[in-house]
Amino acid sequence: MLLAPDVDPVTPVWTVLWGALALLLAGLPFRLSVQYWRFAGAGDLLGVTAASLTGAALFSLALHGAGLPLPAPTFPAVHGLTLMVLLAAPRIFYRLSQEGAVGGDGTQPVVLVGAGDPADLFLRALAGDRDAPYRVIGLLSLGQAQTGRRIHGCPILGHVADAPAVLARLRAQECLPATLVVTEPDMPGHVLADLMRLADQEGLRVARAPRLTALDPEGRGRERLELKPVAIEDLLNRAQVPLDREGMARLVQGKRVLVTGAGGSIGSELARQVAALGPEVLVLLDNGEYALWQIDLELGEILPGVPRQAVLADIRDAPRIRAIFEETRPDLVFHAAALKHVPMVESNPAEGLVTNAAGTRVVADAARAAGACAMVLISTDKAVNPTSVMGASKRLAEMYCQGLDMAARRGGGGMRCITVRFGNVLGSTGSVVPLFQRQLARGGPLTVTHPDMQRYFMTVREAVGLVLQASVVGSGEAQPEALREGGIFVLDMGQPVKIVDLARQMIRLAGPRPDTDVHVRFTGLRPGEKLMEELFHGREPPVPTATPGLLMATPRTADPAIVGRAIDEIAAACSGGQSRLALALLGRMVPEFAHNADGSLAASRA
Repeated sequence: MLLAPDVDPVTPVWTVLWGALALLLAGLPFRLSVQYWRFAGAGDLLGVTAASLTGAALFSLALHGAGLPLPAPTFPAVHGLTLMVLLAAPRIFYRLSQEGAVGGDGTQPVVLVGAGDPADLFLRALAGDRDAPYRVIGLLSLGQAQTGRRIHGCPILGHVADAPAVLARLRAQECLPATLVVTEPDMPGHVLADLMRLADQEGLRVARAPRLTALDPEGRGRERLELKPVAIEDLLNRAQVPLDREGMARLVQGKRVLVTGAGGSIGSELARQVAALGPEVLVLLDNGEYALWQIDLELGEILPGVPRQAVLADIRDAPRIRAIFEETRPDLVFHAAALKHVPMVESNPAEGLVTNAAGTRVVADAARAAGACAMVLISTDKAVNPTSVMGASKRLAEMYCQGLDMAARRGGGGMRCITVRFGNVLGSTGSVVPLFQRQLARGGPLTVTHPDMQRYFMTVREAVGLVLQASVVGSGEAQPEALREGGIFVLDMGQPVKIVDLARQMIRLAGPRPDTDVHVRFTGLRPGEKLMEELFHGREPPVPTATPGLLMATPRTADPAIVGRAIDEIAAACSGGQSRLALALLGRMVPEFAHNADGSLAASRA
């Protein structure tokens, strides 16, 4: 009728039936009959297009075969376009009628931070949930050239750096959002921190959208649209350091690997990442029964194909450790076992010295005697200019391992002893983040020792990845020159974080207002504490390496035999209950040890 209005459209009648049959046959390969109209998307519309064109072609061929003339040369094209409109329009209108406005018609206005694929997926999922409580009024982009464009009808209001101006404009229009929803999963930590501060000033909430894998692309799960709180780890999110995964695989694959302190925060993450690299066998050693059982059970569930042994032992028990090493014959040892809580070690100095210094010597000697190729010592920034027994004991452990490594390198063979030093790990056992979480659950206050207290922080996954990277570099052929002089690896921890800022940020993340709903209370320095930790000694300049994320320190070294005898004397004094003598001997070996035994502010600044 469109091409030839004078022609009777139903003459002959069989042409109408053949047209319907041609469309039915054309729709079978494209599954038109089983499409879910409410969730029709781009793929479904492509199927409609293909079926329409195929049906029009089949009908034209039938007319030609029957000897009937086409109404016009353009009839197949017009027929195909008409079928497309008739098939697609009902699907589009039905979906829109089911969804309402794209972006949700809920009562809570939100602005999305991010205008990429995650934002697109979130909007689609939101559109598919008729009961969604959120209404998207706009987006903030991470790209510079997106302002003014639209995603699913929602305008991109500006760049995330323009957020203050955008929110001021929305406030003037009386449509300020209740929540800023971060859709980008890997937003840089400093950008997120700035956004948190702005939201706090404006009285807004900041939340995270579910991850891409947690969202149904068709928006069929209401529970999947629940916004997540921003984790404190997100604020430390830094650019990913490229790691030599192939080198790590060569280091671990087919090797016998032993991890001490395998039930702890660092040790358990080491066990996970090492197990994923395919060792011949993984030996998990810890003196805590429950912690050891937990990591052994977890690895059995996620990596059941990796042979492993769970060994309950105390690293201070030299005969037991020697027997374990002789039996397991590890090629690679990661020594993470230690007493790390500064106030606890201050209260029990003998235990800290015997565990951290003497225990490290026991493990190193047993590994060397069993023929291990390398041992990796996990150290701490508290070993630099230590003011605590814990820090000084770890410095003594560093010195012993440095001496062993220098002797092996200069002798042209023997076990490599690689030391890796870094600061605090977020969420580790006994750290400040779990403490703040417990205090928040009780309604506060959050306790901070001093307003100027600063610490370096890193996520446990990032720290362990760089520990493995340092192990690859330290045991490889192209080694940094500083290693030959007793150099140790130091992880690039970024900028230090003020603990009071961390406390206030955690209050904001939980929802209350800092210093109004939940207060921060200062309790005073504890024995052994420093206001600011250091990664390098004042006369120990950082040495860059060719590996991103890794620096090198070159602290004072000593003969391992001398350090070993000193450790034996300290252990004997501890066994005899002579803690003062043990500390005096420690001070001789670590002359930079300025013990802040009473938690004085002056000593903490020294």
